[in-house]
Amino acid sequence: MATAVNSTGPLLDATPAALEPLLHYVNLSLAYVYHSFLSLPGSSILIRYVRSSYQNDPLRTVLEVILLLFALRTILQSRTRADRSAKNYVQLSESEIDELVDDWVPEPLVAPLTAAEQAQLNNLPVISGAAGAKPKLVSTGKTVLNLASYNFAGLANNEHIKEQAIGALRKYGVGSCGPPGFYGTIDVHMQLEQDLANFLGTESAIIYSQAFSTASSVIPAFCKRGDIIVADRGVSFAIQKGIQISRSTVRWFDHNDLDSLEEVLVSVDKEMKKKRAPLTRRFIVTEGIFENDGQMVDLPKLIELKEKFKYRLLLDESISFGTVGRTGRGLTELYNVPATHIDMLLGSMATGLASAGGFCAGSRVVTEHQRINGTSFVFSAAMPALLAVSASEAIGLLRDNPASLRELAENVRVVRGVLDRLECIEVPSHPASPLIHIYIRSASPAQGSTLEVPSLAAQRKGGKSKPNSLVPADPVVFDIEAEERLLQDVVDEALAQGVLISRVKRLRGQEAAEPRPSIKLAVTAGLTRKEVEKAAGVIRAALLKVLGKRR
Repeated sequence: MATAVNSTGPLLDATPAALEPLLHYVNLSLAYVYHSFLSLPGSSILIRYVRSSYQNDPLRTVLEVILLLFALRTILQSRTRADRSAKNYVQLSESEIDELVDDWVPEPLVAPLTAAEQAQLNNLPVISGAAGAKPKLVSTGKTVLNLASYNFAGLANNEHIKEQAIGALRKYGVGSCGPPGFYGTIDVHMQLEQDLANFLGTESAIIYSQAFSTASSVIPAFCKRGDIIVADRGVSFAIQKGIQISRSTVRWFDHNDLDSLEEVLVSVDKEMKKKRAPLTRRFIVTEGIFENDGQMVDLPKLIELKEKFKYRLLLDESISFGTVGRTGRGLTELYNVPATHIDMLLGSMATGLASAGGFCAGSRVVTEHQRINGTSFVFSAAMPALLAVSASEAIGLLRDNPASLRELAENVRVVRGVLDRLECIEVPSHPASPLIHIYIRSASPAQGSTLEVPSLAAQRKGGKSKPNSLVPADPVVFDIEAEERLLQDVVDEALAQGVLISRVKRLRGQEAAEPRPSIKLAVTAGLTRKEVEKAAGVIRAALLKVLGKRR
C-alpha cells in the first residue's frame, strides 16, 4: 500500500494522458485512507499482524477473511421465520392447516395403567383420621392393627406431642415461608439441631425438610468429581440418587459383606498407586439398618476398616435411629461406639421421631459446610415450626422414657418367633430390626412350582465382586410379577382379617439392581403384646393360605 502511494511517478508515466487525473485522484484517496487508518489506536499492531501472517502463512489470512465475511453475513441476515419472502417458506391454506391439526396425535404423557396397576389403585386402603397404631378404614369402617406405618416407637398420636405441636401452631403459624438460609430459620429449628446433637453425642447437627432428600443432598455436598465413593450395593434409592448426583468415582462392595468391602478398599489402593493418582477424598457409604431388606451392618468392624484405610464414613440411620439402642440413639448406642467416630451420621425424623424431615450430625465443620452447599437445605423451604417442636419433644420422650423401646424390642421378638418357623418364606432382616422383610422361599422343581427363586443361602455364594458395577457378579434372577402377585394376595388376605401390612413398592426400571419383591412389616410399640401376637397369627395364616397353594 505504501509503495503504491509513494511511487506514483512511474505509474503515471506508463498510462495514457486521459487517465492521469483519475489515477492521481485514486492515489491521493488511498494515501488519505492509509494515513487516517494509521491514526487509529492499535492500527500498527494490526498491520504487523497482517504482514507477519501473510509472510508465514498466506492461506491463514485468506481463511480469516472468509470467516470474517461469513460472520458479517450471519449477523446481517434475517433471523426470523416471519420472512415470508424466503424461498424455503411454505404457504399453507386454512384447510391444509386444519387437516394437519386434525391428523396430529400427541404422545401420551405417561403410559396407560395395566390391569394389575389399576386394580392396585382401586384396592388401596384409605384411613379415616390419624395414621396411628389402630386406624379406621374408610371402606369398611373397621379398626385394623397397623403394621404398615413407620411408627416404630409408637409416638404417633402421643398426646403430649400433640399438645406441644398445637401450641407451636398457634404461635408460629403453619409454614416457614422461606428457605433456611434466608428467612426461614427460627428458634425452634436451632433448638431441634441442638437437641439432636446432644442426643447423639456429636458436636453439631443440621436438619432438612424432607427425609428422602437428605442423603441426596449431603453426599454431593462433600463428594465431587474425582473423589472416590465405596458403597454397599444394597443402599436405598435415596442414597443411590445422591451418589449419582455427586459424579464421583464409585466402587461397589457386596451387600452387607465387610470382607468384600475390605477387598474393594485394597483394590482401590492398588489402583491409585498403579496410576500414581493424586491423593483425593475417599468415602464409605452404607446404612445402619438397610431399608431394602432390614439387615444390620457390623458397625465396630466397619469403623475399624474406615480407620485402617483412612476413609470418611457416611452412615444412614434412617431406620435404626429411634428404634434400636436403649434410648433409640441407633447403632452407636447398640454397639457402644461413640458417634464422633462417624464423620456424617444421617437419620430420618419422619421415621424415628414420628415427625418429618431428616438430619445430618457430625462435627461443626461438616454441618456448617452444608448450610451453603447442601442443595436441599439452600433451595427447600424450612421445616414448619410445629414439626420441629414435635421432633424435639419426641427426643425428650425417648431419652427420659425408654420403656417404649423395650416394648418395641419385645414385639419384634414375638413377630420373629412366629415367622421364623414358617418354611414357605425367608426373612433376611436382622433379629433386632423392627423393619421386617418377608421373601417367598423357592420351591423344589419336584413340587411343580412355576416360581423358581434362589434361596438366601444361594444368593450369598456368588462369585467375586465387581467393584465397578452396581450389579453383582452373579445377580439373582426372580420373577417379579409372579412374586408381587403372590405377595399382594397375602396383603389382601391379612387386611380382610383386620391386619394392615404392605408389599414393598418399587420404582421398577430406575434402579440398576432390581430389589427382590417382599412384604414389609413395620413393628410398633403402639400395640400391646397380645395385639402383636394376634397380628402375627393373622399374617402367618395368610402366608400359609396363599403360598400353600404352590405345593
